[in-house]
Amino acid sequence: MDSLTQIVLGAAVGEAVAGKKLGNKAMFWGAVAGTIPDLDVLLNPWLDVVEELSWHRSLTHSLLFAVIAAPLLALLLRKLYPKSPAGFKDWLWLFLLGFVTHSVLDSFTTWGTQLFWPFSDYGVAFYNVFVIDPFYTLPFLIFLIWAATKNRKDPARQRLNTTGLVVSSAYLLFTFVAQSAVEGVVERNLEEQQIDYEEHIVKATPFNAILWAIVVKTEEGYYNGFYSLLDDTDNINFQYFPKNEELLSPYLPHPKLAKLLEITKGYYSVKPGEDELLIRDLRFGQFNGWQDEGGEFVFTYTLEEKEGELQIGQKEFSFRPDGDYLDAFLSRIAGKPAVVD
Repeated sequence: MDSLTQIVLGAAVGEAVAGKKLGNKAMFWGAVAGTIPDLDVLLNPWLDVVEELSWHRSLTHSLLFAVIAAPLLALLLRKLYPKSPAGFKDWLWLFLLGFVTHSVLDSFTTWGTQLFWPFSDYGVAFYNVFVIDPFYTLPFLIFLIWAATKNRKDPARQRLNTTGLVVSSAYLLFTFVAQSAVEGVVERNLEEQQIDYEEHIVKATPFNAILWAIVVKTEEGYYNGFYSLLDDTDNINFQYFPKNEELLSPYLPHPKLAKLLEITKGYYSVKPGEDELLIRDLRFGQFNGWQDEGGEFVFTYTLEEKEGELQIGQKEFSFRPDGDYLDAFLSRIAGKPAVVD
């Protein structure tokens, strides 16, 4: 999830754990705990594309990191605030829950989280929330700010913070219910359209949990489609993308390429470019793929051989939405297919 959401969640967890003893200090240090796992991006300048993809949401997002780092930070904060009514156990739970809730929330997104690193580098992903969702964050933020204005001994403070946690959790529950409903529609469509598939992904589209994107994996390629809970019909129009994995044969087995394909969890499509091969990560799909003419892929990686060495890069995502796009997107969420001229 985005940084603001993780700060809000961490602050709310900190308040729930130690708000009565620390007041707004609990929110502050909870926000710090909610931020620390994302500091893994500080290493990006020293990593190549594949290393960056592998490193992100690994060590600092793992359950092992939470178990090791939380007691160390608890000892540090206990020494920093020796006269504080909060003891070691309070600080321990503040950081432990701050780290764990951060990682678990990230696992709800498309990217996924390596919760069990280093024992497994599999990115746990449930695809039920987009990385930025104002319907989750804004109500949560409002209750948190409201609670911060109350005295730490005021019972209303805890009630407001608890309400924010309950409302946000209820929204997450709704996203799972909505996702499950869409999966039922998808499976009926695949049966009716006689598409023989291996597996599929149903994921939330930007900023909402009403319009869902579908990626269906088959032996030869993928079917992409979109469905809104507000659509008048249950029919899904799929667009087909061939896998074209044979184009990669000259470069396999190459460890960096093999790792990139592993990161995509097998959801990739290869396309010849001008001087290189383009590998599109179909888990993230096309930013405006719900339009009739499709759109630009969010994550596209380049593969080319220079001076006998295989080089993997990332194509810059250049699509910039405007007012017309936003109007069309809102119409599509509302169940009305729309195309931007």
